[in-house]
Amino acid sequence: MSRPAYLEPRTLLFLILPPMMWAGNAVVGRLMVGSLPPVAMNALRWLLVALMLMPLSMRIWQDMAAIRARWAYLAAIGVLGVGTYNAMQYLALQTSTPLNVTLIGASVPVWMMLVGAVAYGQRLHGRQFAGALLSILGVVLVIAQGQWSVLREVQLVPGDLLMLLASLAWALYSWMLARPPASMLGQARPDWDWAAFLQVQVLFGVIWAGVCAAVEAFLAGGQQPAIWPSNGSTWAAMVFIAVGPSILAYRCWGLGVQAVGPTMASFFGNLTAIFAALWSALFLGQHPRWYHPVALLLITAGIVVSSAGQPGVKNGVGRDEA
Repeated sequence: MSRPAYLEPRTLLFLILPPMMWAGNAVVGRLMVGSLPPVAMNALRWLLVALMLMPLSMRIWQDMAAIRARWAYLAAIGVLGVGTYNAMQYLALQTSTPLNVTLIGASVPVWMMLVGAVAYGQRLHGRQFAGALLSILGVVLVIAQGQWSVLREVQLVPGDLLMLLASLAWALYSWMLARPPASMLGQARPDWDWAAFLQVQVLFGVIWAGVCAAVEAFLAGGQQPAIWPSNGSTWAAMVFIAVGPSILAYRCWGLGVQAVGPTMASFFGNLTAIFAALWSALFLGQHPRWYHPVALLLITAGIVVSSAGQPGVKNGVGRDEA
């Protein structure tokens, strides 16, 4: 009897490496507070990704007509996935911890369910409502820092609220990938591999990220760190988040999803919070509190309950964030 695909060492590596990289991205983002402005850091990250992908995605320059014909859709997913989600995550890390950010980010499947119901007419069932309630309780527990009195006093950490908005942006992005327009399907779809498709998103996203970074600099009025890395350690951090959480995690996640399907893969995605706890303890000295594992259990239980018996959506596109 052959082993299931998700038990194969190679497939396990594809599914475990991305959450490890995404957790590292959150920790590095926290370490970079004060070294680079968060929005400018996001723009620089994806500019480096665009340069690194250039040798792998030359075919898109030979098919500019395909980009022009689909520019509105490509710009939308680039702005949401590259220009907005990641910038909000780095902004959230200015006031929140990597563990809080990754735990709140683990609620994305619930937001995807709600976006599907509101924007795409997907029917919701009782099991999905129960799962949504469990996951929302987990998010609320993190925001309340284990003290329900915090909610009564409406004392919320700004970074946690930003991460909730980032999760909503990612849900919209994911649904747009899962339900692309007809021009991206069938015989008319462009002949792009994973690198070319990611590059197109990155190019549109970098334009938006650059504009937002300029606005950030204008609003700061010079009262912010330099927008360019000033030492070798900062450059090393930028290269890491460009290679690991961006290119490497994107490619491995796509291969993992192809092997086990999006539903099974989503459970591996929740390992991000576990790795964030480990990296935070090692590099930031921020150890988990009692409510962090409880919140992770609630969020995971909600996702399990919501997705039980529901077919996964295969979109053939990997996750390029966080």
